[in-house]
Amino acid sequence: MASATWDPGTLPDLTGKVYLVTGANAGLGYFSCEQLVRGGARVIMSGRSPNRLSAARAAVRRRVPDAAPDATESLILDTSNFGSVRSAAASVRGRGPLDGLLLNAGIVHPPKTREVTFDGHEMVFATNVLGHFALAGTLLGALGRAQGRMVWLGSMSTSMWKYDPVDLQLVEGYSGWRAYVQSKVATTALGFEADRRLRAAGSPVTSVVAHPGYSVSGRTPGIVGVNEPTRGTRFADNLQAAVTQSKEHGAWPLVRALVDPTVEGGDYWGPKAVMRGEPTKQRAAAITRSPEVADRVWRASEAATGVHWEFART
Repeated sequence: MASATWDPGTLPDLTGKVYLVTGANAGLGYFSCEQLVRGGARVIMSGRSPNRLSAARAAVRRRVPDAAPDATESLILDTSNFGSVRSAAASVRGRGPLDGLLLNAGIVHPPKTREVTFDGHEMVFATNVLGHFALAGTLLGALGRAQGRMVWLGSMSTSMWKYDPVDLQLVEGYSGWRAYVQSKVATTALGFEADRRLRAAGSPVTSVVAHPGYSVSGRTPGIVGVNEPTRGTRFADNLQAAVTQSKEHGAWPLVRALVDPTVEGGDYWGPKAVMRGEPTKQRAAAITRSPEVADRVWRASEAATGVHWEFART
């Protein structure tokens, strides 16, 4: 059972641990990396842009000056592109055991009209869901060698808009908001289904879901190359101060879900007051806990990515 006491500013000693974070160059991904490095971990920071990853690594070095020289490394990874996912996964597998995988990357502000990826899939679903499904499945062996954990990024929106992901590719009835929320329903359902299947296979790997509440850039520390909101954004976001928090604090539930040894597979973590606050264990929306929905999304993800998780290898 998870401990009731947790200090986000003082993590367990993570010396010797290795974590991979997707979407590490900004927002929740960046602050998760910074917090992991403060705990002594080595972090593989992944993202699509070499320049933005370089800026993010430089920011970690500035803000955590006592970190080891090799505390971070860069990995080019575009979760919307299956070729990029395969290449990145092969690189990570060659580096040894992996203690944790934070599946954070994603599109938060979807396009107004439906777009498709190079592989022919709806852009938001591919980026937020399919790429992570393929990456996690391909890295099962590396996670298994370290008895590691994967954390999927959920959203409080799944408790407000209960979109049933029947048309995962949104061929009909596309809207940017539906694409986002539906991708989070699918992501959360996959996170819980992954843990059910891992347990059934006797795997030492666990799967957890966490959400960041209502975390906004305008209430987040300004960091060159990482978080540079305009004055307008600062003003607008601070008008909502009663119900929002910084992305630095939004990373707290993600990091706790990833490193707290008392967290259990199948858990769901988020801010105490849902939108903001210290990380606590919560109950996910019913639709995301449905085995029928999860099995449907799982089979669709296998078909779309061509990746079938080899549980026996863990």
